[in-house]
Amino acid sequence: MREQLREYITVHMIKDKKYPLKDDEDLFKNGLVDSFSLTELAVFIEEKFGVFFPDPELTVANMRTLDHIVRNIEAKQAQ
Repeated sequence: MREQLREYITVHMIKDKKYPLKDDEDLFKNGLVDSFSLTELAVFIEEKFGVFFPDPELTVANMRTLDHIVRNIEAKQAQ
């Protein structure tokens, strides 16, 4: 899951497949991703992993790093 997310983020959001995205790198602080991209990411997550994030949960705080995203998906899958 982590590598699929990393590839999606680097290819479709950062637009640089070779970008060395770290698990704990702040996607928003570093300007790699903007808040408008969260909807696009949410659609990918729902299609790929069968997990839905309602709008109130789709925040920069919840999706700040790859680690955050993976933890949030795993928590949803465990419910």
